[in-house]
Amino acid sequence: MNLYLNSMRKNFLFVFLLLLTAVSCDSHIDRELARTTKNVMETARKQMIAMAGTLKEGECPRSYENGKLVTSNIYWWCSGFYPGSMWYVYEYTASDEILSLARKYTEILEPLKDVTTDHDIGFQLFCSYGNGFRLTGDEKYLEVLRQGAHSLSSRFNPVVGSIRSWDFKSNLWDFPVIIDNMMNLELIAWVAGQDNDDRLRDIALKHADTAMKNHFRSDFSTWHLVDYNPLTGEIRRKQTVQGYSDDSRWARGQSWALYGFTMMYRMTGKTAYLDLAEKVASLLIPILPEDGIPYWDYDSPKIPDDVRDASSAAIMASALVELSDYLPARKDEFLAVARKQIMTLASPEYLAEPGTNGHFLLKHSVGNVNANSEVDVPLTYADYYFLEALMRFEKKNKK
Repeated sequence: MNLYLNSMRKNFLFVFLLLLTAVSCDSHIDRELARTTKNVMETARKQMIAMAGTLKEGECPRSYENGKLVTSNIYWWCSGFYPGSMWYVYEYTASDEILSLARKYTEILEPLKDVTTDHDIGFQLFCSYGNGFRLTGDEKYLEVLRQGAHSLSSRFNPVVGSIRSWDFKSNLWDFPVIIDNMMNLELIAWVAGQDNDDRLRDIALKHADTAMKNHFRSDFSTWHLVDYNPLTGEIRRKQTVQGYSDDSRWARGQSWALYGFTMMYRMTGKTAYLDLAEKVASLLIPILPEDGIPYWDYDSPKIPDDVRDASSAAIMASALVELSDYLPARKDEFLAVARKQIMTLASPEYLAEPGTNGHFLLKHSVGNVNANSEVDVPLTYADYYFLEALMRFEKKNKK
């Protein structure tokens, strides 16, 4: 009981200090954040240019392990994050060299628009082509996004009310749906808005509604995976495949949930999504470590001697910056947490020096501990959401 009370006191103090920071926010804090953003963007510019010089034709960066760059082809689920990161750096720096590279590494992904065997088309195309279209207005990019959205929507099962996630390990799952899949809805919902396509809009809404109903526990933490009977829609089992246990709070999954439902509120205006996003945020903020960077699973028994996950923090920070726009009463609180996470990620503990870390930006992310895959390494999606969070803050600072 004493340990529990001590933990509660520490969590209360953490939130109190964040709120105090928010209340005392002034131009000094804004200037500090602006300097940090400038430094990170310049580091990112150098790292991305150097990274491009090491890649062979058709390769995408994946990670850096044991002193070696790990690459993938365009079909790896993370292939859109490298060009997506370049688009954010271009948006900040207006560098012609970065623009050229962003176009190159975006356009090699064009074949993905016809893929119907992968639920991550949203990640791959919207982070790359979506940002590219936003910043250039290139109509060719819009056509890729349109086709990609329709290809992704082909995985929707109206009986289940969800887009299928993985096709592999059919001996384990009949129709698996992972919380990560919320992120892929942005492509479908955005194209639905562009084209006034009711079919696509209904698919995005139905998937989000089904996830809201079936993925969340009573405390508003989320399971990683829900498996369905594709013929009846009945739930077969709920798991946390990449977490400590089925009932644990796998950090990146919680961040996906926070981001996904915040984004779906933006795309649809449905208040139930906003309410859920707020409840997820209310769960996560008090259980964060003091520096704002989650351990890979909030329930790992090895804490505090376990690995942190920079990617979970970056995703959460970006989501909180957006969520602050929709909940004015909690704006200062959410921005203070996000700012804390960003400043920690921008510290030497996490931010790589130019020329190091395999030319990735952030250190100390986690892919899948259970598979001993990509543990305490740089990952492209950590870099992407970190840069996105910085750009979202940057736009607030300029208002």
